[in-house]
Amino acid sequence: MTRYDAEIEKLSIPTPYAVGDVNVYVIKGEALTLVDAGPRTPEGKEVLAKSLRDLGLLISDFDQIVLTHHHPDHAGGIDFFPEQTNVFGHANNQRWLELTDEFKESLHLFYLGVGKELAVPEEMVASMNNYRGGYISKRTVQTLLQEGDEIPGLSGFQVIETPGHAQSHISLFRESDGVMIGGDHLLDKISPNPILEPPISQDVYRPEPLNQYNSSLRKWLELPISLTLSGHGDDISDTHELIRHNFARQHGRAMQVKQMLEVKPQTGFEICKQLFPRVYERELGLTISETVGQLDYLELLGEIKKEDQNGIYMYSVNS
Repeated sequence: MTRYDAEIEKLSIPTPYAVGDVNVYVIKGEALTLVDAGPRTPEGKEVLAKSLRDLGLLISDFDQIVLTHHHPDHAGGIDFFPEQTNVFGHANNQRWLELTDEFKESLHLFYLGVGKELAVPEEMVASMNNYRGGYISKRTVQTLLQEGDEIPGLSGFQVIETPGHAQSHISLFRESDGVMIGGDHLLDKISPNPILEPPISQDVYRPEPLNQYNSSLRKWLELPISLTLSGHGDDISDTHELIRHNFARQHGRAMQVKQMLEVKPQTGFEICKQLFPRVYERELGLTISETVGQLDYLELLGEIKKEDQNGIYMYSVNS
């Protein structure tokens, strides 16, 4: 447990995922607020309850929870709280929390289509969808948030929409002291993976998560952030410097992809195998998301182009 001041406390909750512990934040404002809730696991609940007891609090004491995004390591634990605990979050959380049969079918069709375009072998396409509801909450968001909102009972914090890592992602910025509660938008030791998701609107082909993510990071560069409290790992005191460092590193990785395409035109799956030769079969959803992100980024820069060849995209460098 990390103590910042009389208002914000950080609790680290174990998760069943490779990323390790998730950070959740207790804010003692006009309303007792928890930002994110950890996973819906027995161990997560036990550690959360014990950490709160160390602060003289119970799970039942909280007035409200704010979700930074829908991923199970952040949202699953809202099930542990009483029904009267108000859950705030972006509207884009809902389809993932409800996880209706209709949405599950749309997920299947989305990854089937993307897999075909990238030339992913048919027998591997199903593994692109690694969101199957494990550890997810059985509740939904009750109060919807959008850009610029201030949350009742949490005066001073403003909602910043930061899609990229997830289409539902928001951050909370307190201008008075420059504190940013950032979820998974920026992490100290690792680069968050902008994950490929189905479009929100049927009018959009699909999101471009890495390009979205970069735009969201540029929004942060316009803010006087003194300290970022992140969803995993350590706090970040040099937020703008880390963003610029990550921009440079990501651009360099994209240029490596361009070099691969200078050798010969290739499909997205062929690029994925070269970028992640040891893990692409085990983590196809994440590695395909990373690959698509780099290809989208290079297309945005005008460095590469794609050609539809009987439903499969062939990528090549622009001459």
